[in-house]
Parts: sequence; structure tokens; C-alpha cells
Amino acid sequence: MDKKELRAAIKLRKRQFTPEELEAKSELIINKLEKHPAFINAKKVMVYSALPDEVQTESFISKWRDRKRLILPTVVGDDIIPVELSAGTGFAVGDFHILEPQNEPYNGDFDLIVVPGIAFDRYGNRIGRGRGYYDRFLCHHPTTKKIGICFDFQLVDCVPTEPNDIQMDEVIC
Repeated sequence: MDKKELRAAIKLRKRQFTPEELEAKSELIINKLEKHPAFINAKKVMVYSALPDEVQTESFISKWRDRKRLILPTVVGDDIIPVELSAGTGFAVGDFHILEPQNEPYNGDFDLIVVPGIAFDRYGNRIGRGRGYYDRFLCHHPTTKKIGICFDFQLVDCVPTEPNDIQMDEVIC
């Protein structure tokens, strides 16, 4: 199955679940993430604002934004620009209708990067939505721990890869 076919197959699988079921699944995944040693030990965590069909992160961000340094991606052109949340950081709808923090770009390092995806395999391979944003961003952070999070039906036997695709260190589903 090529990437286009895999994206279509996962889209069909997602339609089998109600938003409430996906929210319940999201809570279980987020609970696993919160108990993971890489998260427990991390001081600076990059996490994403979720699209409706992704593992939901809104409650996670609300819970942890005052306890850890949380950094969220914003999209500028073809690039991810990380932005740290501070006490007064507000959000605005950005490209792709994603809530993005409105603050100065973050230029530091990360202890953990939490990555969404359309599909992952047990080797940490991932496909996203096809624009390469995360691969271009992650290649600049080769030593940072990368954890992909996804619903169980998004974990497949084999994800087709290309040389520029960045592997996750682990996948939580």
C-alpha cells in the first residue's frame, strides 16, 4: 500500500468512530503519555494543537501549561515555527484551521517532541498529511526524544518510507 492509499484507508477507519469515542481513546493515549518516563523527566515539551481527527491534546495542554515548558508548532510558509506558551499566551486559528499560540518564536532545545501522524508502524515510521512539515522540522532535532501518538487503528504493519522521513523513537497508541 502506498502513502496515498494508506491515508485513505485510515480516513475510512476513523469514520467508524464517533467524536465521543475518539475523545475517550484520546484520553487513554494521553494518560499513557503522562506516565511515560520521557514525559515525566522532560522540562521542555513540544506538543501539537489537534485537528478534529487527531489524538486530542487540548486537556493535556491546559493541564501542563503551568507545570512544564510547553512549546507548540505554528506554520509559517512551509515551516514549523515553535512557540512557547506563557501565562498570557493566546491562540488564533492558523493555517489548516489549527489553533496556534500567539507569541515570539522559541529558539531553544526540547526534551521531548510529541508528534501526530496519519499512520505509524512498530518501527517508528510515520506518515503525516503529505506536506513534510514535521520531517523538515524534526531533522533539525536528531537527538531529541520523539514520541508519536495515535489511535490503535492508526498503527499498521508497515508504513512506506522515503529517505527524508524521520522515525519516531516510540509510538504510543
